[in-house]
Amino acid sequence: MLEGPLLGKVVMFAVPLIITNALQVFYNAADMIIAGMSNVEGAIGSIGTTTAMINLILNIFMGFSVGTNVVVARNIGKNDPEAVSASVHSSLIVGLLTGLVCMAVGLIISHPVLRMLGDEGSILELATLYTRIYFTGVPFIALSNYLIAIFRAKGDTATPLKVLSLTGLLNVGMNLFFVLVCGMSVDGVAWATVIANVASTLLLGLKLMRDRGVCRLELKKLRLEKNAVKEIIRDGLPAGVQGALFSLSNMLIQSTIIGFNNRLCPGGSDIIDGNAAASNLEGFAYVATNSVYQASVTFTSQNFGAGKYRRIGKVMKSCYFVTGMIAVLAAAILLIFHKPLLGLYSLAPLAEQTAMMRMKLMLIPYFTLAFMEVGSGVLRGLGRSTTSTLISLIGSCVFRLIWIWTVVPMVGELWIVYLSYPISWTLTAITHFTFSETIRRRYVKKAEALQCGS
Repeated sequence: MLEGPLLGKVVMFAVPLIITNALQVFYNAADMIIAGMSNVEGAIGSIGTTTAMINLILNIFMGFSVGTNVVVARNIGKNDPEAVSASVHSSLIVGLLTGLVCMAVGLIISHPVLRMLGDEGSILELATLYTRIYFTGVPFIALSNYLIAIFRAKGDTATPLKVLSLTGLLNVGMNLFFVLVCGMSVDGVAWATVIANVASTLLLGLKLMRDRGVCRLELKKLRLEKNAVKEIIRDGLPAGVQGALFSLSNMLIQSTIIGFNNRLCPGGSDIIDGNAAASNLEGFAYVATNSVYQASVTFTSQNFGAGKYRRIGKVMKSCYFVTGMIAVLAAAILLIFHKPLLGLYSLAPLAEQTAMMRMKLMLIPYFTLAFMEVGSGVLRGLGRSTTSTLISLIGSCVFRLIWIWTVVPMVGELWIVYLSYPISWTLTAITHFTFSETIRRRYVKKAEALQCGS
């Protein structure tokens, strides 16, 4: 990451991530599709309504795992083995603790929050059942995410791919067994997810214990080291706050969509189902572009730790180019093959129309989201995680809230809700790029000034 051409390395780093994340989305899509096979009305939509609320809680520890990625990669760039080891072992303790807290919070608030969002009747019952089972596995989801962050920080994206491919197949197999053999519905899908995440944590942990490098996991070294924890919190907390705020704005949007559903098809779930299916498919485009975000964080962090500020400019160019190409390609594939893909969800006509409306409005300008992600990743790699969070807060979250409270009531149409996404992505992407390039150039000038002085 610190020497030679970058474009090919960014691609080689991102491709296993893309495959890994795409498999995870595929398995999540399989959850909905197989839940639909249970013939329980509203099963697909009930899972879809839980996404924003679950992400609100999960993004807390997901943010700290970004901090782990940044800190471990930066210490590798500094060539400081002791700091790397301390950050690895401290981060796993942080992961376990945050996972336990998130599990407790999720179990307590799931029902009242889902009801507040507008879920009612059988949809509320199914969604509550799903989330309560899902949250029992959150400590394992947290630990597996921290372990994956450590592998990525040292440039290993192949190991998570292998492990998650295996446990993902286990997830699908358990889905089919619980739903088709045991006659379960969303509860069977939730238990399959829990079991798969337990397996992922064990396999990733065993693999890291056998690692021969500076990131080797040794159980006797598991402790909270003050400086490592401070760095992880400094770089991870803003990312967690940003993710939580995004989820809050998405919860408001989800509530608005549920309101449209309750008004336009009372007693049914067509709009909820269509929105959930489209969102599920968009996940494939998101994880592909988010893989380049992970690359931008890791490459920038290592070069920042090594003091190679000019090279960070090349990292930015490579990441923007790769993520732009991926976003255009992924969006085109989803739009071209939308009919057979949506057909997998067994949607009613109104649900399919809703899904298609959302996909067109979201996917055509999807490259703006990709650029927003890369800009955020570069800022985090430069040690400006708080700056990235503030930009995202204002450019996306605050903007969407104002849009929902003002523009949506004036127009009164569902499509205007979805339009808030690409507009906010564009505003945030431009601001992220401006700040990251300005900060990078300051470091370049400061380094050159020190060289001249010496």
